[in-house]
Amino acid sequence: MSFDRIVILTGAGISAESGVDTFRDRNGIWSKVDYRDVATPEGFARNPRKVHGFYNERRRRLLGIRPNAAHEALARLEAAYGGSYLLVTQNIDDLHESAGSRRPVHMHGEVNSAFCEACGARSRWSGDMSINSQCPHCQTTGRMRVDVVWFGEMPYHMDRIEAALATCDLFVSIGTSGNVYPAAGFVEQARLAGAHTVELNLEPSEGCSSFEEALYGRATEVVPAFVSRLLAAEVDAAFERIVPLP
Repeated sequence: MSFDRIVILTGAGISAESGVDTFRDRNGIWSKVDYRDVATPEGFARNPRKVHGFYNERRRRLLGIRPNAAHEALARLEAAYGGSYLLVTQNIDDLHESAGSRRPVHMHGEVNSAFCEACGARSRWSGDMSINSQCPHCQTTGRMRVDVVWFGEMPYHMDRIEAALATCDLFVSIGTSGNVYPAAGFVEQARLAGAHTVELNLEPSEGCSSFEEALYGRATEVVPAFVSRLLAAEVDAAFERIVPLP
């Protein structure tokens, strides 16, 4: 089976094998830190130093972390696939880009990006941030924040994502818990469009019953295997178009 319009969603499970801290697992970050203090606009208004410190630590922990075979497989799929392809990630790390993916859509923002509340500009940001940080665009001091979507804020790029879901014929969810909306509802949107839906995960997600196909195991194993299968189907379909089967 070959497909013309693919949408792929990735979550924390794809980066966990590279050593990136997860947020919602039993021993994840939110089991140790109150999200209301560090991941809400209200928390930032109360104590910006604490919020900056939290994300500075997230940024530092990414230093030296490399993409794994699952990230690399998706980059290979993007490079080889001839149809419409959209990679949407809930992750705020840059491992998809490091693996070679050209245009991943970060619906929850990026930890290596900064947002200026004074002028609305975004900037790449690799070092620490503080209340004394200056916007490189408008030179305002004290109005910079990490460019991630906090609780109570709208995810980024939703118009583009929903447009792709409305026309896709394959939707693949990788390494997600299935309990974070709006991403948890993407599978139903894809099903309404008539798409084939696949879950690749360590274990069944909360929304596993919505998928027509599932492969469970380590992301570094199931994702490369699935991508190889997809690309093989593409080659077969292309050959049939050139030399129709009798």
